[in-house]
Amino acid sequence: MKITIIGLGYVGLPLAVAMAKKHTVAGFDINKARIEELNAFNDSTLEVNSEDLEKVITSIGQGNEGLKCTSNPDDIKASSFYIVTVPTPVDKNNKPDLTALYKASETVGKVLKKGDIVIYESTVFPGATEEECVPVLERTSGLKFNVDFFAGYSPERINPGDKEHTVEKILKVTSGSTPEAAQKVNELYKSVITAGTYLAPSIKVAEAAKVIENSQRDINIAFVNELSKIFNCLDIDTYAVLEAAGTKWNFLPFRPGLVGGHCIGVDPYYLAQKAQEVGYNPEIILAGRRLNDSMGEYVASQVVKLMLKKGVEMKDARILMLGITFKENCPDVRNTKIVDVIHALEEYGISVTTYDPRAKPAEVEHEYGLKTTNVLPDEKFGAVILGVAHNEFLDLDYDSLLLEDSVLYDVKGILGSRVDGKL
Repeated sequence: MKITIIGLGYVGLPLAVAMAKKHTVAGFDINKARIEELNAFNDSTLEVNSEDLEKVITSIGQGNEGLKCTSNPDDIKASSFYIVTVPTPVDKNNKPDLTALYKASETVGKVLKKGDIVIYESTVFPGATEEECVPVLERTSGLKFNVDFFAGYSPERINPGDKEHTVEKILKVTSGSTPEAAQKVNELYKSVITAGTYLAPSIKVAEAAKVIENSQRDINIAFVNELSKIFNCLDIDTYAVLEAAGTKWNFLPFRPGLVGGHCIGVDPYYLAQKAQEVGYNPEIILAGRRLNDSMGEYVASQVVKLMLKKGVEMKDARILMLGITFKENCPDVRNTKIVDVIHALEEYGISVTTYDPRAKPAEVEHEYGLKTTNVLPDEKFGAVILGVAHNEFLDLDYDSLLLEDSVLYDVKGILGSRVDGKL
């Protein structure tokens, strides 16, 4: 099979490498710098190691499998399957932004041929594939949907930074616009996904299944975040409560925290938008979003209160923030809620130094206008906040970073009893 993957980010590249072990794959991305680094066997997202990347790229042309990374649309004309894995964020008003999806569909439409199948993996609201993307494909290609070409949807389940649950090891939901197309889509994924596949009855069902996966997590995290606020008022250790409650066989082990990233903090807005379009106002989904979006400011206020209780001089106070990525052990800073904590602290007039050994300072400054460093500061601070649980932070000498009577705040709840405060 000849396959093209459109978008070589956190989702597209691991899929392209997996597919390229058995098929001829073209990996397409409009970012030429990204193509150059991949062809040099370097993945800045750290999702694919250099050895695996080199193996599939150098094998192209030597047999029936391999990966060619390109930004030239002419290189993708020979494919019969096109898999779109571009980002689907929200705008400043938390409205779905399908710009990348439309542009990717135009790119595919220009090379689409009779019999081709276009599969979308990007998270969308139910109906987006057939109502938003297919019309772009038809208009650009001049072909007719379900007559000349077909569509499928197979939601991505990539977990950035997770080296255990890789793309091949996660069961894949598949779907197609006709029974025949659905079978072809399912067989394609089945050829590389060792965990197996689940063929959904329709594209809309597959789209809805994806969007509720992360909405469910968002709501459950919002619940424990609210519990952490309540128990903090009652002077009760939230983690002790969760551990006790967790002895019941069906208790769900969610923990409080900052909910960022490109999935959990975004996907609920896609479902909410579609619900509102059909006249339903989703109360629980949006309530969970509001609560989770408030946690950055809450963390900042708790740190300031602890500093005041300890008598830290606030006029020239300085805080060290450990981590700025949206989750541990990955360099991804998209939609990170650590930024909310930093901004809230700065509103108190506090200077914040941010140290993250995994984030790219240039990317952080471009996205958020914030300075970060990859080198641990050789000085002491009025407070240290463990914002992200990178492995590098687990065995730090925190005493060497703290002034006398200063505050150690553990957002992730992993440092045990030595902290002054935690969610």
